[in-house]
Amino acid sequence: MSLVVTGLSHHTSDVALREKMAFSEESVPAALLGLRKHVENAGAVILSTCNRSEIYVNHAGDATDLHHDIRGFLCDWHKLPEAQFRDALYEYRDAETVGHLFRVTSSLDSLVVGEGQILGQVHEAYQLAQTEQTTDKIIHELFQKAFTVAKRVRTHSNISVGKVSISSVAVDLAVSIFMDLSGKTVMVIGSGEMRDLTLKSLIERGVGKILVANRDADKARRLAETYNGEAVALNDIDLNLHKADIVISSTAAQNVVLQKKHFHRALKERSQRPMFVIDIAMPRDVEASANELDNVYLYDIDDLQQVADDNLQSRRGEVDKCLEIVESGVNQYWKWYKSLVAEPTIVSLAAELNAVREQELAKTLAALPNLDDKQKEEITYLTKRIVNNLLQRPLAQIKQEAHREDHLTVLQLVRRIFGLKEIT
Repeated sequence: MSLVVTGLSHHTSDVALREKMAFSEESVPAALLGLRKHVENAGAVILSTCNRSEIYVNHAGDATDLHHDIRGFLCDWHKLPEAQFRDALYEYRDAETVGHLFRVTSSLDSLVVGEGQILGQVHEAYQLAQTEQTTDKIIHELFQKAFTVAKRVRTHSNISVGKVSISSVAVDLAVSIFMDLSGKTVMVIGSGEMRDLTLKSLIERGVGKILVANRDADKARRLAETYNGEAVALNDIDLNLHKADIVISSTAAQNVVLQKKHFHRALKERSQRPMFVIDIAMPRDVEASANELDNVYLYDIDDLQQVADDNLQSRRGEVDKCLEIVESGVNQYWKWYKSLVAEPTIVSLAAELNAVREQELAKTLAALPNLDDKQKEEITYLTKRIVNNLLQRPLAQIKQEAHREDHLTVLQLVRRIFGLKEIT
């Protein structure tokens, strides 16, 4: 039995490769089905965010073979040769897999350490796998424990104190460029939590004017009213782009929203005054070639890393505390996981002894036909107590033996002694 993860993240690959390896939310159900064709009867979850794409698998097979099968699935699904992404992959097995997921879910592996969005994203990935019926007992307990550990990290540390979102880091970058946002116009393009966090951060920094762009014109209008800004329909972005000194984009669109030609036209209308563009979407909203234009300064999510690192310095002391919580959680989970190796032997041994008990009980009761129902119940209860007491110490010891490197040898010996079917 092997528990593995194969993936890549902002630590190992650039944004261009992460785009190619990403799974859209709509594609995950089909991807899970495709994965099960490569690894039959596997428990599996696919986690895909703007900063990572990861596949968690539990299977009876060997870990090396599992990683090979997952790479094969990635090649088929993304229509890419393995050579294009192999060097960017990390592959963990067993307890390493557990530790990695717990750090990810606790936001200790995020671009912005301590940000709160990743917990929701992991939960959504797990729920989707549950809906598609690709989870199993091991995967279920793994993710439930990850959520518990993440909650402990946030409750018992200050890792989430301060500006701990990609949106706030994006705004920090804008401030580092302009120093003062009070006279600047910012266009925020997008929807959902990322957009709301960005708008709140801009308000806190005293931005001069906000343009709110959304696919839904009515929603854009309501948002603009909430933040004292001006609404812009998504289809009209290019007509209003020249008004913006800063553009921050974070849509869920699968195609480019702003092209190089849009900025070329906007610059003409702005008399070539500089435009700073921060693209925090995955896939990217802004055509990368826009950065080739003079006076367009385009930053993507990878460019936020230095700002995020600076942001973390004030909370650096909290990381060690959080890692201790994670390590404790890993040890607890792994102890439970290892005990599962002994479960078939425990079940078989208990069943064998209880079968003998029931057989002998039936003979005894047949030989004593004058017993009333209460007396029969007392004798039955007595036999159960005897067997349970006899099993208590051996079963506890078998669970302990499951943590030894030679546990299979011990379990096979137990099975031979009691005449149980041996492990194949």
